[in-house]
Amino acid sequence: MCSGRVDMAFVLRALEQGADGVVIGGCKLGECHYVTEGNYHALNTAHLLKKLLQRAGLNPNRLRVEWISSSEGVRFAQIMNDFAAELREMGPRGEGEGLAEEELRSRLAEIRNLVPYIKIAKREKLALRFDTEEEFEELYTTEEVEEIFTDLPSYYIDPEKCQGCMICGRKCPVHGIIGGKNLIHVIDQETCIKCGTCFEACPEKFGAVRPISGEPVPDPIPEEERILVRAQKSAG
Repeated sequence: MCSGRVDMAFVLRALEQGADGVVIGGCKLGECHYVTEGNYHALNTAHLLKKLLQRAGLNPNRLRVEWISSSEGVRFAQIMNDFAAELREMGPRGEGEGLAEEELRSRLAEIRNLVPYIKIAKREKLALRFDTEEEFEELYTTEEVEEIFTDLPSYYIDPEKCQGCMICGRKCPVHGIIGGKNLIHVIDQETCIKCGTCFEACPEKFGAVRPISGEPVPDPIPEEERILVRAQKSAG
């Protein structure tokens, strides 16, 4: 990693599929030759990921960030050997924390599915850049991360306002909106990743999509009632 950014879902998926730890490596802070300086974003993201791993019940030290220049091959080998030894001492991921495999995979998958929402909820903080690593370490609190899940909204399409325009359906990144032209749309709550794309995509003049927090999402209207009947314009 150098000019690129860390993909939270990629790290979570690696752990979900059995990796005992993940190393994020990049050029040293302040020494990147690319104007994007993705290593600052990587460090920011890594500290948020550590808090998310902790919430899932994993030791946050299973994620490690190291800055290594291209000329430091010996140091790179030493870091990897040290990390491997540290992981052996921790034990296999999940087993070392006393978590059953199925439960751990479920927790990691839950967080991974919410990555698009987390990026939106924390986009301002994820864009912050500090001069020292210590400042990044204090950026996210355990309470703040917990609020991501307690304040998590669901999205609902109001059948009285939906115009069956298919804009939200085309924009949904997981194809979680059921509907078609001249059909009232319905959000599949099992598929929805809470990213808010439908809310942002719905034309303001319709305002059919609304976030719901702290209360149950209304049941979708029956399929046979989703056909929109539009008034015909009179001739002449």
